[in-house]
Amino acid sequence: MTTKNIDQGTIDQLRAQVRGKVLADGEAGYEEARTIWNGMIERRPGLILRCLGVADVVEGVNFARERGLALSIKGGGHNIAGLAVADGALMLDMSKMRGVWVDREAGTAHAQAGCILGDVDRETQLYGLAAPLGFVSETGIAGLTLGGGFGYLTRRFGWTCDNVRSMEVVTAAGEIVTASETENSDLFWGLRGGGGNFGVVTGFEYNVYKVGPQIMAGAVAWRADGAPGVLELFRKLTAEAPPELTCVLVLRKAPPAPWLAKEIHGKDIAALFVCHSGSLSAGESLVKEIKEYGSPVGDILQPRSYVSQQSLLDATQPSGRRYYWKSDYVGSDEPEMLEIAARQAKAAPSPHSAILIFPLDGALNTMPMDHSPAGNRDAKSVFNVTGSWEKQADDAENIAWARDSWEEMRRFSTGGTYVNFLTEEETGGRLQDAYGGHYDRLVDLKRKWDPNNLFHLNKNIPPASV
Repeated sequence: MTTKNIDQGTIDQLRAQVRGKVLADGEAGYEEARTIWNGMIERRPGLILRCLGVADVVEGVNFARERGLALSIKGGGHNIAGLAVADGALMLDMSKMRGVWVDREAGTAHAQAGCILGDVDRETQLYGLAAPLGFVSETGIAGLTLGGGFGYLTRRFGWTCDNVRSMEVVTAAGEIVTASETENSDLFWGLRGGGGNFGVVTGFEYNVYKVGPQIMAGAVAWRADGAPGVLELFRKLTAEAPPELTCVLVLRKAPPAPWLAKEIHGKDIAALFVCHSGSLSAGESLVKEIKEYGSPVGDILQPRSYVSQQSLLDATQPSGRRYYWKSDYVGSDEPEMLEIAARQAKAAPSPHSAILIFPLDGALNTMPMDHSPAGNRDAKSVFNVTGSWEKQADDAENIAWARDSWEEMRRFSTGGTYVNFLTEEETGGRLQDAYGGHYDRLVDLKRKWDPNNLFHLNKNIPPASV
């Protein structure tokens, strides 16, 4: 059922019960609230509740359940599949809930579910601390964490969800519960990778670690004709680097960024985005080989703030552009795979598209496979074919390139894939690829916590009875 069947009196009743605004199509603020990062997603919720606190979330969940309404949840709105928004549904917009509290003595940070990565980084870095989050500062923490989460600190500390101590959750019954190792531990297990299937998480408690504020980080780029040497340098670094050092390979056409030589703009490059999260002195020694390699066309690998590194890729992912991704985990960075990636990147029809290889190995590989549904603890890296373009008329060509590139590279896959990178049509078998042997356990958990599948506007795991 959609909200078009709800009369005005019922909508007014909801408005009277919440602090946040309830927005209908055509009202001021509606367009802003429904807009998400991926410009390919064009949907119109029936109502939007801009939650200002947990009480608003409870009211929204109860309102949807009691009336049989479709319910979507928006955190940062950065998901590639556009899961935050659905036609005719009630959207719970969490983006106004962005408080962060750091407990230095406990080594934790508590963040509300509407936070983006930059919110958490800004507050934790006041104390030289960081939570292991993602690598684009505009990403919402909720979707990132519930789907697993990885970034520059993953090699040291594991998936983002491995570093959550507890979560506050509003269940399908409208109850507020804590999920942790000691309270509702089954739910806690499921939320660490199982997405938004089991409830609305309103707050996260993360472990935080000593990082920064100054680190050795940045990027170096070379012309694509030097790519074979850069690929070998990347392989060498990822094989030998300590967990404090993460080097991300980016293959694309050079954007008009000020740090890149003007004559290279629009031409094919190979770049390494580098982050050393340990001491500056150790970092300077480790990145020396990168800075001295070949003839770079851009080099901003230098001492910088951790916060600046976390936003270094933001400009390549602007809101409103059209995006389509294809991705898989790999168990090793095979030379043939890297060569294919370089070749396919050159063939990209859009100057905004890229192929990334992001190292993950380290802490996550030391944990049991069933530690959380995020699993995939045999992964060394993730490759992501990131189609990105401006015009709807170019959809078919760019989607075909992304799919073709993935088909070329997928034979190197572990068989696993990252649930947060799955596009709208990737369900069924692809979802089971993300969860591997954990899928049936997640179905049982869904049956316990959301037996009527209220939370289905996501990468859905239906209860067995549905």
